[in-house]
Amino acid sequence: MPKMKTNRGAAKRFKATGGGRIRRSKAFSSHILTKKSTKRKRNLRKTTLINAVDARAVRRMLPYL
Repeated sequence: MPKMKTNRGAAKRFKATGGGRIRRSKAFSSHILTKKSTKRKRNLRKTTLINAVDARAVRRMLPYL
C-alpha cells in the first residue's frame, strides 16, 4: 500500500490542537480593513476550531495530522 498524499493547500490552512481537534484562522482580514472596527480586526487575528460537520472532510485531506 503506497503512502497517502496530503492535500498541501489544506496543510497550510489547518493545524491540530493538543487534544486532536483542528484549528483554522479566520477569513476577512486581508484587505479593505479601513471600514472594519479595531475590535473586529483584533478578533479576526485569533484562531478558532473548525465546525464538527467539516471535520471529516478535513481529516480526509490531512491523513497524517
